[in-house]
Amino acid sequence: MTYLFETEEHAQLRDNVRRFSQKHIAPFADAWEEACEFPRELYAAAAEAGLFGVSYPVEDGGSGGDVTHALVASEEMVIHGRSVGTCVGLGSHGIALPPIVRLGTPEQKKRFVEPVLRGEKVSSLAISEPNAGSDVAHLLTRAKRDGDAYVVNGTKTFITSGCRADIVTCAVRTGGEGHGGISLLVIERGTPGFTVGKKLKKTGWWASDTAELCFEDCRVPAANLIGEENQGFYAIMINFANERLFLAGQSVAIAELAYRESVAYAKTRTAFGKTLMGHQVIRHKLADMATKIAAARALVSECATRVARGEQVPGLAAMTKNAATDMVMAVADQAVQIHGGNGYMREVLVERLYRDARLYPIGGGTREIMNEIIAKTEGY
Repeated sequence: MTYLFETEEHAQLRDNVRRFSQKHIAPFADAWEEACEFPRELYAAAAEAGLFGVSYPVEDGGSGGDVTHALVASEEMVIHGRSVGTCVGLGSHGIALPPIVRLGTPEQKKRFVEPVLRGEKVSSLAISEPNAGSDVAHLLTRAKRDGDAYVVNGTKTFITSGCRADIVTCAVRTGGEGHGGISLLVIERGTPGFTVGKKLKKTGWWASDTAELCFEDCRVPAANLIGEENQGFYAIMINFANERLFLAGQSVAIAELAYRESVAYAKTRTAFGKTLMGHQVIRHKLADMATKIAAARALVSECATRVARGEQVPGLAAMTKNAATDMVMAVADQAVQIHGGNGYMREVLVERLYRDARLYPIGGGTREIMNEIIAKTEGY
């Protein structure tokens, strides 16, 4: 199955990512999931294979392309890498770098974007706080200007790649209350006052590290301000819309993988004298799963096509995320059901996919927040 927008260029990209994933991720997926981390060397390998530069401008160290190319690469890595946690951790730059690419100065892009795309440094995005997740306008981490620096105090949580990140694109409050007082700062590992509070244990995505970050009188150079002071909220919202599209795309990929595993299992597992595929109830479950996946894929195709044309479609992105995340939850659940008792065992892939899927209606803005966006934008 392919997206409606795909060209020969997309097909070549698929082939490249598939080969990389089958060689560098899939053979180690189970071990990395159980270890709750993957080797840092994988970043350099992915960059060398050309995976990190997809959709980033050539002048910033990327290989060109747009959101549609990034979606294809992400899907192929999930399906053939067989470790959602690894793919998510490896791709954390996908939400950390876009604000810098969009608003940063040439010098900032050289310092922060190019080393990440070369696989030399790891980046993460820090927005969520213990008391402010989807409600970005009420974040509390404060950055007070002091001469040629900002003094940052606060805590961030649920930060993907936070344990090993060298570069953190961080949302901070530089002004008054509400969305008008938020800015974006790049905070670098090793800055005095910046510590990783703890590595968080999660239901799914085990191979990706997720951290709590602490800032205590952390002096960050004013030169690390991305864009204008107190104008960060709009950049965060644009970033969120794109992140939601990618989460929807990953949901389609996870569901596709769960479906393929279920078909293969149903063809070999026997019950009452014939394979599971020989039973109408199983065939109909698989038919429903395939239909749900196709419908979500079509919505992702529409949203991605419009974003690639330069349209701002926050309502459609929210719709797409809700539809795709509802779908992956349903498909993953049925995949476990088809596998029966085996589907509840840790060594069986669909058990892990079921756990991985549960994050998608939460991450990047909850399902409930998505409905608010849809209502406010009147859908599209």
